[in-house]
Amino acid sequence: MKWFASIGFLGLSSLFVATPLVAAEPKTESKSDSEWTVLFDGESTDHWRNYKKDKVSDGWKVEDGALVRKDKGAGDLISKEQYGAFELSIEYKISPEGNSGIMFHVQETDGAPYFTGPEIQVQDNQAGHDPQLAGWLYQLYQPKKVGSGADAKILDATKPAGEWNHLLIRIDPAGSSVTMNGQKYYDFVVGSEDWNKRVAASKFVKWKGFGEAGKGHICLQDHGDVVSYRNIKVRELE
Repeated sequence: MKWFASIGFLGLSSLFVATPLVAAEPKTESKSDSEWTVLFDGESTDHWRNYKKDKVSDGWKVEDGALVRKDKGAGDLISKEQYGAFELSIEYKISPEGNSGIMFHVQETDGAPYFTGPEIQVQDNQAGHDPQLAGWLYQLYQPKKVGSGADAKILDATKPAGEWNHLLIRIDPAGSSVTMNGQKYYDFVVGSEDWNKRVAASKFVKWKGFGEAGKGHICLQDHGDVVSYRNIKVRELE
């Protein structure tokens, strides 16, 4: 195992915190600053292909500047490039009761992408059916409770189904983190003692190579529901 914890918003931090990108950007960005690479510009899917395939399936559509998992059999999408240490900025809009996910360090093995790539959950928190909520690192990390006593609840910064949410995912050997709509959810270090204990207590303990690659594809999951993604860009870290 190798890595990760800590998030920096760089030049965009004030935008994400004070005026969330989810509310301010009706259309997908076509440009980014020099440090970021746009993986989806609202038109082209050139940076993507289906898992173990050479191209994007017809089940994924470009609609109104968004990349939409639209039809049955769409399949999981992966980035053509592989990334080790990086920040991923991405917006998603989930359908009512919908479920999807964003994975990192995915390897193209005999199994599904989630056999090797840890998943940040994407779902409708209000009407979804999975106890793992949006923004959680599936079965491994979740936000802490806010409030006190009987009023304490796990932080949920998501907007309802049908609205855009922004995720900033930082994956770094020095430490990783996930931030939802400007609110940091948690920090973690892949391969740390804490990480290994959590993996050992999860279903992933049976999956050889889970979270061990240190570099791999970014994956957008097809979980059978309609989900849209836009403003997808990545910044590689030193």
